[in-house]
Amino acid sequence: MIQDILSAIPLGFFLSIMPGAVFFVLLETSVLKGFKAALAFDLGAISSDVVFILIAYFSSYKLLEKIKDEPALFIFGGLVMFTYGFISLMKLKKVSKNELVDEASKDIIRKDYLSLFIKGFLLNFINIGVLGFWLAIIITWGPKLDMVPSRIFVFFVAVILAYFVIDLGKITLAKQLRSKLTTRNIMKIKQGISIILMIFGLALLFQGWFPSEMKQTINTIENSH
Repeated sequence: MIQDILSAIPLGFFLSIMPGAVFFVLLETSVLKGFKAALAFDLGAISSDVVFILIAYFSSYKLLEKIKDEPALFIFGGLVMFTYGFISLMKLKKVSKNELVDEASKDIIRKDYLSLFIKGFLLNFINIGVLGFWLAIIITWGPKLDMVPSRIFVFFVAVILAYFVIDLGKITLAKQLRSKLTTRNIMKIKQGISIILMIFGLALLFQGWFPSEMKQTINTIENSH
């Protein structure tokens, strides 16, 4: 069991530092809204990971293979993510500097943790690639764990806990930047996150529209290493 836990920790670390929409929005939430708000968002994202793990474990391999490569799901997730980023960016252009500062101040004071939890859950859940990631982990590590339910449970609990601990570190470090929240910096952070969400949305759309080309690109990158 100790060996299973030790094997899971590096995976949890890798998952936490892997760049993605959730990664950047988590940092933004910590900087602009504080530790508790970022924690609520992170718990939402982790909850969706747990759902994906359960789906990957209890569903059949063939069904999951079909789902994770379904172009329509990538297109849907990409559209949602891109639209969210685009609308956020357009709103920023219409907001005055004073309104931006007032909004940031209200965000820090307001404790709307439930909506942040839901935001974290949905932002992670619409990325169907996350399901593919967990499926790959189960396929890879399941046989190594002899497909014993108790060992698999311990392994994934250790992965999630390691992931969560590293996230707490990221949240704490990002929070230190709050003292530098000038109007200009707030605008830059919000613009940057909106653009990042649009980029990840376009990546999902590309994967849905051109699945064969995307696979070829990924294979080329892997072979180059």
